[in-house]
Amino acid sequence: MSSLSQTALAEEVKFSAQRIFSSIRGELAEVEVEFERQARSNIQVISYVGNYLRASGGKRVRPALTILSNYAVGGDGSNYNSIRMATVMEFLHTATLVHDDIIDNAETRRNRPTINSQYGNQTAVLMGDWLYMSAFETSLKERSLPVLEILTAVTRKMTEGELLQLTLLGRTDITEDQYLEVLQRKTAFLFSACCEVGAMLGGANESQREALRDYGLNLGTAFQLTDDLLDFTGSGSRLGKAAGVDLLEGKLTLPLIYLMQGGDSASRELVQTVLREGAYNTVTRAELIAAVENTGAIQRARTRADEYAASARDCLDNLQDSDSLRLIPTYVLERES
Repeated sequence: MSSLSQTALAEEVKFSAQRIFSSIRGELAEVEVEFERQARSNIQVISYVGNYLRASGGKRVRPALTILSNYAVGGDGSNYNSIRMATVMEFLHTATLVHDDIIDNAETRRNRPTINSQYGNQTAVLMGDWLYMSAFETSLKERSLPVLEILTAVTRKMTEGELLQLTLLGRTDITEDQYLEVLQRKTAFLFSACCEVGAMLGGANESQREALRDYGLNLGTAFQLTDDLLDFTGSGSRLGKAAGVDLLEGKLTLPLIYLMQGGDSASRELVQTVLREGAYNTVTRAELIAAVENTGAIQRARTRADEYAASARDCLDNLQDSDSLRLIPTYVLERES
């Protein structure tokens, strides 16, 4: 792609993101206020760490999906119930990040020290647990058994995804289906829950609820596929965390799965060497990226992300107010962090 085309694409993505988030700027500001309120505690360390996590920011994609799904079915995404549940979704997401960073021994996230590196694993584990329990405590105020069932199911799936991933670490014989099962449990089902809960709060009928649930699942899959691609193609400064670490942690993402399936023995040996050494010493990251690109594995993985994004858009065909939701797949695919 020419530099001019890349610049144009970057501008298009920036414009899409601005349109998506500016349309609900007020609602997302209320989510920040609600996050701060829900993170208050008379236990000083909880309040301090909660504020640290809130200030770490993030794209707030999950609260945005909750609010936009509410609007897409004719609801009022600005009412307090919607804001409160959008914040619950961000609490659940933040809890998973805190626990993920412990498991991965991560030192930075969003260009800031992680909770585990700053305060130790004990504090991080307990803070993640507190965020989970706070999210459920807040959701109880909705007095909705269906909402609680969705949140309980998605939390179980996310935990199962982490456990399943642990059983696959260091293996080079992972199939695409195994990879997608972990990905969807860890990431996509929460996207799906955000959309379904938002639809329910907006008074959706069963077909609207199902459409937005499927939209979220497909979008979340495309989102994580793109994240995994960025581990190859992105820079640490843009990602807000170290680049190229997935393989160092023993995780084979889709480009490497395709490489192991279709590459020559020399290419497969590159992957095995990095796994064995746990570092880019004998094999550099640049050499590995070149091997993945030469076998077409990166383009194949991009194509899979495109397919899931297209499926997400298709789910919106019978919804009236879904313009912003239609823009999100493009933003997800083309973002740089």
